[in-house]
Amino acid sequence: MTNPLHNNKTAGRPRRVFGPVPSRRLGLSLGLDLVPAKTCTLDCLYCEIGRTTVKTLERRSWNMADELEAELAGLLPECEARLDYVTLAGSGEPTLNLELGSIIERVKRLTEVPLAVLTNGTLLSRPDVRRDLAGADLVIPSLDSALEDTFRRLNRPAAGLDLSEYIEGLIAFRQGYKGRVWLEILLVSGVNDGPEELAALKAVVDRLEPDLVQLNTVYRPPAYDGAKALSAEALAGAADFFGPLAEPVTAFKRGRNAEQTGETEKDILALLARRPCTAQDVSHALGLDLTRVLPLLRGLTRSGRVLAETHNRETFYRRV
Repeated sequence: MTNPLHNNKTAGRPRRVFGPVPSRRLGLSLGLDLVPAKTCTLDCLYCEIGRTTVKTLERRSWNMADELEAELAGLLPECEARLDYVTLAGSGEPTLNLELGSIIERVKRLTEVPLAVLTNGTLLSRPDVRRDLAGADLVIPSLDSALEDTFRRLNRPAAGLDLSEYIEGLIAFRQGYKGRVWLEILLVSGVNDGPEELAALKAVVDRLEPDLVQLNTVYRPPAYDGAKALSAEALAGAADFFGPLAEPVTAFKRGRNAEQTGETEKDILALLARRPCTAQDVSHALGLDLTRVLPLLRGLTRSGRVLAETHNRETFYRRV
């Protein structure tokens, strides 16, 4: 069977649909990349994708809706039964794409797999963004600090992005949206994990009333060296502080995926081009036994096509 990571129809140009990839929050997800790497409203210290090269608040169209729809239609027959979510995310902030609403409608016509949108939430103060997101089943916005100085130090926003408008936009979206909202808070040791920081965030959470609060920390190698992870104990303690709706994001949880999908080096390279992964991540994403994955990763590392690096005492592999 052809691996979903392969798509001959898009040879010669970057694929917009990637995966399935393992997500610690969403199980096995097929991702749709809505913006060029790396276009975002923020340049967060901890970002696993890397440093922001185009930092902007301007929404624009990259004329990719037709291309995304065609790629997704071609890939779904091979992996749809294993998917937990189709996820709009990718190489930056997806709400910057003016075609967002149309893309959501097209995805919903193609599959009944739940549709999730991963967004930093910074543009939810805009009514057009809130309208575009209305058709999603799940929206996961983020908020890492409710204090101005920390927000600017940690998230490094684009010029003109106001924290109070950002927070009010989250509240306005929650009040009008009929789907599920999971708020992600990523805690960086020594930056936004102190008592004052957590209390300010909890005040926003109490107003927002999300369905779930997911507390995350620096798991994969970050964009900037100063971003350090909380211990599992500290993350669990923060979850207790936020109350019964909060949970720490820990290891990848296997969803419905169980089927093997291939074991070529191209599959692994395509996966690692999107994000750094552990050998276990690769095993889950490609449906391969770990004893088959490790030799392939070692060979790719020796050839110089993959870089192995240690972060939080785990080995991550990234495409060179």
